[in-house]
Amino acid sequence: MRHGKKFNHLSRKAPHRKAMLANMASSLLKHKRIKTTVAKAKALRSFVEPLLTKAKDDTTHSRRMVFRYLRDKYAVTELFRDVAPKIADRPGGYTRILKTGNRLGDNAEMCLIELVDFNEALMAEPKTGAAAEKKPRTRRGRRKKDSTDAKPAVSAKVEAKPIVEDAEIVEEEVEVKEEAKTEEETDTKNEDSSDTADNDSPEKEEEPEAKTENTPVSEVEEVAEEQNTDAETKEDTKDDAPEDTATEEGEGEEEEKKD
Repeated sequence: MRHGKKFNHLSRKAPHRKAMLANMASSLLKHKRIKTTVAKAKALRSFVEPLLTKAKDDTTHSRRMVFRYLRDKYAVTELFRDVAPKIADRPGGYTRILKTGNRLGDNAEMCLIELVDFNEALMAEPKTGAAAEKKPRTRRGRRKKDSTDAKPAVSAKVEAKPIVEDAEIVEEEVEVKEEAKTEEETDTKNEDSSDTADNDSPEKEEEPEAKTENTPVSEVEEVAEEQNTDAETKEDTKDDAPEDTATEEGEGEEEEKKD
């Protein structure tokens, strides 16, 4: 009789069943998720979770005990290196079973079995705000929601007016500032032009005076130079004339003597 023997034999002999569960546990530790039937997943859960608890104590004895069941050194290293640190703070419930429907061939109930700490999608932070606070819809609730939804729209319209007025005020201030800047620029330009005109006028008035003072002196000097040159030329002509006449007279006497 089978008193107290409640585990599922899975229609297999003991050696076949142990080998199958060891292979499934190794695949689960390597890939973190496998697809199988619900009956095999429940048997695998009772087989692999005690091994995960032993993996929290990383000693040679615990490694040997886990290898006794898994019979795969690569699965053992994956368990103690990657899986054990993540499940260190979890007191139990290391696996999760997600049903996916029935299989087409024999209509067997299928599921996904995975390690809880390695499903990043389900470990994400839950939604907060209006999306998380959804309530069942009722007729009364709909009327209240419609009334509450209508009020913020009105408030939004009312709040929109001051924004426009503020924008107009800002534009007016910008225009006033621009006008003030243009006035300051024109004043500075006028001041600069007046300063330049005052500075340039004395120089222009002094230049003609200098010319009037210098012109007579230059003309007198030119006249004096011309007179000196004329006097020198006259003296040179006077000095040269007697010599020429003397030479001509001497030549005439010599010719007469020869004759």
